[in-house]
Amino acid sequence: MVILIAIILICVLLAIGVSVPLAFGGVLIVLAYTGGYDVSGFFATGHWKMNSVILLAIPLFIMAGDIMQRGKIAKPIVEIAELMFGHLRGGLSAASVVASAMFGAISGSGAATLTCIGSIIMPHLRKARYPAGISGALVISASPLGLLIPPSGAQLLYAWVGQLNVLECFLATVVPGLILMTLLIIVNFVILRKDTEILVTEVPDRFFRALAGKTAIATPAILMPLIILGGIYGGIMTPTEAAGVAVIYAIPVGFFVYRGLTLKTFYESMKHSAIMVGVVMVMIFTVLIASRFLIFEDIPSLAEDLIYSISDNPIMIFLMLNLVMLLIGMLMDDISGIILSASLLLPIAVGAGMDPIHFAAVLGVNLGMGNITPPTAPLLYLGSQVTGVPVRKLIWPTLIFIVFAWLPTLLITTFIPGIALWLPNMFFGS
Repeated sequence: MVILIAIILICVLLAIGVSVPLAFGGVLIVLAYTGGYDVSGFFATGHWKMNSVILLAIPLFIMAGDIMQRGKIAKPIVEIAELMFGHLRGGLSAASVVASAMFGAISGSGAATLTCIGSIIMPHLRKARYPAGISGALVISASPLGLLIPPSGAQLLYAWVGQLNVLECFLATVVPGLILMTLLIIVNFVILRKDTEILVTEVPDRFFRALAGKTAIATPAILMPLIILGGIYGGIMTPTEAAGVAVIYAIPVGFFVYRGLTLKTFYESMKHSAIMVGVVMVMIFTVLIASRFLIFEDIPSLAEDLIYSISDNPIMIFLMLNLVMLLIGMLMDDISGIILSASLLLPIAVGAGMDPIHFAAVLGVNLGMGNITPPTAPLLYLGSQVTGVPVRKLIWPTLIFIVFAWLPTLLITTFIPGIALWLPNMFFGS
């Protein structure tokens, strides 16, 4: 009974906007003192689990993403996409999806991708008379590609919690991410195909010369994901080392190549990154303790019994797991959702016959969709601030992208295991 009250209380606190650390921390303190638990044991477990080199990648990727944003490193990537697709009706908004996927491959964060790409692309979309609600919703819907296109900080955390191979988890989300990117672009073109108000750019007479010129300018930015991904998958660097290289590479590029960084903006970047790292680490710590508490109370087994009491059909079990993960994604940020879902739901999914690497992809798609699904939708409200479009104008087009792009991707990823397992099997064997 106490556990049920605690779960309800956490959901209520998260739904009304209380931060994850305060919601989990407050409820855990109440439970510890009302239930007579040994608090020191839970804190020791959290400290021991966080004493990991792998977790160093999280603050480093946060720092790299912030430096890229302030250093204008993503801007030339957007300009190339604009040159290639700007002559098509709906092409410029489609370019924002491609740019989100490329930036997501570096930052590994949906929020960082939304903040960076949204702030760059939205002025261009307004100038070209794109509908504000649709274009803003597309930018928001594409931002969680940072959770799927590796290296993803969320997948790194999942591998750490589940004691799995990090590279296999990275690879599992690649194909679902590409499917989602393709579907978002298709839905975008279908919606905007008859919008005659949109201004399209003329194809330059010397298109390939213009493309070569912009590519030359964008080469330092394009090299960044190539160096990071090549280093990781080539076995040269661990994900943590790659995150450090990303920071070291981004600083001189931001200062001397694109000149978006100054001493002032660099200081602001370090200050903002330090705040974000502090928030994230406290968040991880409190969710780890909450996960330990759930395991201590045997909640995963109780949840498994509850699910199997409803149905023992694997298809129904997977659908119920998807629903739970979607709700978690609606209430929490990606990091907290990953840790809690991996602790609570991974054993149930494996028991129902799902490969844990396959579950990595399913979890990534679910949390990404949950982050943009009303009414809570953390990224939707952040996107309203970034794009300057009221939430009421974003909800309906966002739901269209969810139904026709995100949901098909989720169903394909869930019920066709080969979609997620093809690349891991290719690189690591069955």
